[in-house]
Amino acid sequence: MKVLITGGAGFIGSNLSLHLHSLGHEITVLDSLSPQIHGTNPTADSPLYSAIKDKVRFIKGSVTDVSAWRDALLGQDAIVHLAAETGTGQSMYEIKRYVEVNVGGTACLLDLLTNEPHSVSRVVVASSRSIYGEGKYLTPHGEVVYPIARTDAAMAGGQFDHIDAATGELLTLVGTDEDSKLHPASIYGITKLNQEQMVLTVCASLGIAGTALRYQNVYGPGQSLSNPYTGILSIFSTRIKNRNPISIFEDGLESRDFVFISDVVQATTLALLREGNESKVFGIGSGKPTTVLEVANALVHAYGIDVPVNTTGAYRLGDIRHNFADLTRAKTELSFEPKVSFAEGIAAFTHWVNSQSVQEDRYEESIREMKNKGLFKGQNKNK
Repeated sequence: MKVLITGGAGFIGSNLSLHLHSLGHEITVLDSLSPQIHGTNPTADSPLYSAIKDKVRFIKGSVTDVSAWRDALLGQDAIVHLAAETGTGQSMYEIKRYVEVNVGGTACLLDLLTNEPHSVSRVVVASSRSIYGEGKYLTPHGEVVYPIARTDAAMAGGQFDHIDAATGELLTLVGTDEDSKLHPASIYGITKLNQEQMVLTVCASLGIAGTALRYQNVYGPGQSLSNPYTGILSIFSTRIKNRNPISIFEDGLESRDFVFISDVVQATTLALLREGNESKVFGIGSGKPTTVLEVANALVHAYGIDVPVNTTGAYRLGDIRHNFADLTRAKTELSFEPKVSFAEGIAAFTHWVNSQSVQEDRYEESIREMKNKGLFKGQNKNK
């Protein structure tokens, strides 16, 4: 199969490119080599690009460029559309860029598929758990509820958990399935929802197999250690390696679903090769929640560098409290089964980080940007 992977030089894309190449598929990559991910001299210095450059047909270009799309689409059987601006916090003040790339870039693709000759029979788009906003919960009486975004006033008062309005008791977190309510709490989440809906709608009208994969928090060897806007494992690792304290938002008990890169590659390959041409959506994760405090302590232990880990009570507007994937559909219809536990994944990730040069810690710079935009709140005092 001839497969075009947009964002194919990125973290997920490069791993997927190498895997599909190893299976005998012919890979074309369209990637802008963003400095935020690849550095200022990517063709010389980016290990992600270096890993794929001799194994794929590489096109440097933006998904907002129609001519780059035309070049990349020639002769392709399938597309995995990963290219996107990522980062919840940054999306809240770089709104135009996120919309232009994520929504506009997808529109360019779909416009060409609709109006010009091509040989594409299937499209897989990278969606995100961020389209759900908060995860799925149960009331004390067992009713399913989907809480709205937490208010500034509640979090300023230290109320980070969701409570039942009728009883005042805590809601119980359960796995978020594909039929859960979609109510994104950030511009990034809105653009990913738009991407997903656009791809599934247009592909269905064209008889193309359209699949959206709602990735949870993907991590592993090769992810950017220099991007301070996304990926808490990278952010915390860079802080620890620079022997700087880790300041955790809220009370540290907020949780995420961390899924290892090889499991995401497995799921994406299964989606690409699935039978049938009906539109499908799958949640992809580990199926287990892990608190941010657990992540920080696991990294400190793995590196053997004793830096303070502080819960601060500070918070970011647009952040969710909890979300983890219910994998029932992915297991049943894709035969997807995550293989890497969090403990195994952390060991592999930190072993790789130890082989890398220590990156400049730009975390405080990112916090200053959010403060300047009014998105970072709280006194930032240690509890």
